[in-house]
Amino acid sequence: MKAGRDSTPSICFVGLNNLSALAPEFRNHEMGGAQLQQTLLAKALVREGFQVSMVVADLGQADGAEWHGIRTYKAYRLDAGIPGARFIHPRWTGVWSALRRANANVNYCSCADVLLGQVALFNQRHAGNAAFRIAHDFDCQPDKLLIPNWRGKVLYRYGLRRADLILAQTATQQAQMKRNFGRNSRVIPSLLEFGADNLDFAARDIDLLWVSNIRPFKRPDLVLDMGAQIPDLKVRMIGGTQPGFDEYFADIRRRALDLPNVAFCGSQPYEAVNQQMARARLFINTSDSEGFPNTYLQAWARGTPVVAFFDPDGVIAREGLGRVVQSVEQMRSAIRQFLTEPELWSTTSARCVHYVSAQHGESAVNAYVDALLPLATRVQ
Repeated sequence: MKAGRDSTPSICFVGLNNLSALAPEFRNHEMGGAQLQQTLLAKALVREGFQVSMVVADLGQADGAEWHGIRTYKAYRLDAGIPGARFIHPRWTGVWSALRRANANVNYCSCADVLLGQVALFNQRHAGNAAFRIAHDFDCQPDKLLIPNWRGKVLYRYGLRRADLILAQTATQQAQMKRNFGRNSRVIPSLLEFGADNLDFAARDIDLLWVSNIRPFKRPDLVLDMGAQIPDLKVRMIGGTQPGFDEYFADIRRRALDLPNVAFCGSQPYEAVNQQMARARLFINTSDSEGFPNTYLQAWARGTPVVAFFDPDGVIAREGLGRVVQSVEQMRSAIRQFLTEPELWSTTSARCVHYVSAQHGESAVNAYVDALLPLATRVQ
């Protein structure tokens, strides 16, 4: 089955930073959970017989370059254009040009952003269908949208109203999307690449691992506060900076370097994060808000329990996949319990592996296929 715009299911993922997750030669570029999830789904749909493409940024690759059966089309260089005017050209024009070359029945994007509106407008002109996946709880909350300007918010709302399919990570997101934007959505679990690198408690040499982008709402400062209070434990922090937060990143890095038991690693490729997840006894999350963190799945797939403030749909508490806490003091107490009771750790570790295998493997892929296939074979 080949060629779009016929009975062949075809889909184009619009993710400008997706090359960092898709192509090994670009793995040192910044990558977030949305890019990882788009790439994992794209690979799965190739295996299911879809024709799959992506609209990505121009990082110097050839237009039409292909990885894992996924053809990529360049939109624009991230530094191209004149500030102000570049919103239209080359950014908007570049995205539309790449979408025309992709010529897919479904154009799929994630995260509250201008892209959803641009995709919706493109589809109105070119008879396509739009799928949107909620990437963060804030995508469903009008007063907390992570969109820096009014035009982005206008385009996002426009795109939401015209999306043919909205996918949620959790029932919480589903309810918020309905309540705040009046749109129905379908809950499908996030996808995961499973690893065979599960180590027992004694073989692990990292007591606590924290992985996230370095931004204030992720609360890396709490990790440093706790690191100073537990000097006998080895703490590792992984995370890169985000646009507009360079000074905050530098301050967190500077504070971490002053603590002898804290290793600050900066940004790390996806494969390196997985390797360190397998070496960690516990994964900790201090974020005020999330969607459904990919890091939780990466940890659980390697038998690493999670101790966190944020519990999406109550899954950690319900399934016994670690510990949900309300304060740094409770987090410190939970950490001590897991690290001094290897039997508790081992039982929890086994539950983690069982849970992700049952919920985030083939059953999740099948749910995506069921949701996307009708759109991927239909042109408006």
